[in-house]
Amino acid sequence: MEDAYGRTIDYLRISITDRCNLRCKYCMPKGACLVSRREILTLEEIQAATIAASSLGIRHIKVTGGEPLVRSGCCELIRRLKSIPGIEKVTLTTNGILLNRYLEALDQAGIDGINISLDTLEPERYREITGRDGLKEVLSGMEKAILLGIPVKVNAVSIDWEGKGEDWMALARLAERYPVDVRFIEMMPIGYGRDFKPFDHRELFEGLREAYPGLEADERVHGPGPAVYYRIPGFKGSIGLISAMHGKFCGSCNRVRLTSQGYLKTCLCYEDGADLRKVLREGQEEFSDKCQEGEHWKWKYRDCPDDAGLQRRLRETIVQAVKKKPAMHCFEQPDKITESRFMAAIGG
Repeated sequence: MEDAYGRTIDYLRISITDRCNLRCKYCMPKGACLVSRREILTLEEIQAATIAASSLGIRHIKVTGGEPLVRSGCCELIRRLKSIPGIEKVTLTTNGILLNRYLEALDQAGIDGINISLDTLEPERYREITGRDGLKEVLSGMEKAILLGIPVKVNAVSIDWEGKGEDWMALARLAERYPVDVRFIEMMPIGYGRDFKPFDHRELFEGLREAYPGLEADERVHGPGPAVYYRIPGFKGSIGLISAMHGKFCGSCNRVRLTSQGYLKTCLCYEDGADLRKVLREGQEEFSDKCQEGEHWKWKYRDCPDDAGLQRRLRETIVQAVKKKPAMHCFEQPDKITESRFMAAIGG
């Protein structure tokens, strides 16, 4: 599947919930509004949308949130997505708090990789950023995933918390001790992120090069994302930079996002896209199902996500949206940004 600029779109990031068990200041602080559960796509609807996307050339799936592991059925969904013809890899982005509890189930579901969001190795700063303790659980989950042989990446948002650079230096050294890729993600002016001072990746790169003179480009393929990787002599893993602000990679963008409410976003910067939930639920009879977790909403085609008519309508809608994918973002011009939701509502 190609967009109007000839870019191959083969990567879909799927948010399966807007809920999270942390309250990170730049993402979803206390008081952030959540939608009702009936507005969130069911597992069957996510499966149906992915079947359609796969038939159009999507090959890589990233399951995100919110925090995806707070969603009941997350591991079962990953198993289903892995079974869809054409899907080559399904990976997960998590804050790591629940990793120990679900790692074996994730492994059995066939997960191809786990990205752990972690911005500091200092317990007090972790509590300040996230609103709770939990650093030990995150690091324990990371170590257990490594022992299971699951590829692990650590994602850190580049925020200059105190102007000292201590957090990113300590995080980078995780790649020295463990066979993990540590990636730094330049803060984008989306949602609550607008209120924080970003750490310029040009400065971060110079700091890396000064601290590690042997730093060299790592040309190996680490995944379908936009990170630029570097190797440091003696390190077991690599360092990656995802520089949306000072290393604009829109010309090679290969991804679209499906929010937990079923909206297909073609660029983080703009609200444009397509409402797949409307397509999924159009003409369907809604009924409720009482269970231990509360009331869940289902639709009559729930057991046949590959319904031919539904798949045709989904494909048509996806293709139309992708053809309108913008040439590039406008983060450097905040007044032109049309996306107003916070990141947990969009999908990390």
